[in-house]
Amino acid sequence: MISPSNRCLCRLGGAGLLLVLLGACGILDTTREARPAFYSLYGARPGALSSIPAPRSITAPTLIVNRPHAAPGFDSHRIIYVREPHQLEYFARSEWIDTPARMIAPSIVAALENTGAFGAVVMTPSVAAGDLRLDVEILRLQHEFASAPSRVRFTLRAYLVDNETRQVLAWQEFDETVAAEQDDPYGGVVAANRAVQNVMERLASFCAKAAGSWQPGTS
Repeated sequence: MISPSNRCLCRLGGAGLLLVLLGACGILDTTREARPAFYSLYGARPGALSSIPAPRSITAPTLIVNRPHAAPGFDSHRIIYVREPHQLEYFARSEWIDTPARMIAPSIVAALENTGAFGAVVMTPSVAAGDLRLDVEILRLQHEFASAPSRVRFTLRAYLVDNETRQVLAWQEFDETVAAEQDDPYGGVVAANRAVQNVMERLASFCAKAAGSWQPGTS
């Protein structure tokens, strides 16, 4: 027969165990909420190009697009923001689904195809031979909080090269700034998509113009 004092101890022990279990559940829930959110640059992909592709000439050059790369610090899944000049910080719970350089690659191809200035646009690696080559580097993609509203700055440098002569036909640096509607990671992601899309349009125009003055076998 269980004495009243032992019965009381059992009840206290059961209550303590219940509190421990509830506490463990709380820890698990907190961990679940702390998982990062993942974002993409889908807004800059082919579907965002609304214009109708221009007709292609049979003499138009074939363009080989090298895989984009990024400057140190920007070749990462982490989303960068800046509060002080020259100091890069990262959002703790927000990330890109891939590196920005990889995400914009389909956008570059789509934007260039849309101009009609090239017989074909091919992304490396490929066995295809090309007349021209495009090299692209992301110099920065960052959410800046130095002013209100905050803004996203995207800077890209491009070189158009003659594959036969190995000479640079033209190069340009594109710098685009878009104000964020929200001072949070999501607001920055939306602004980043707009900035990338604007640069894609400018890049396509630049390449089409440079390719228009190109002649096979000339420097």
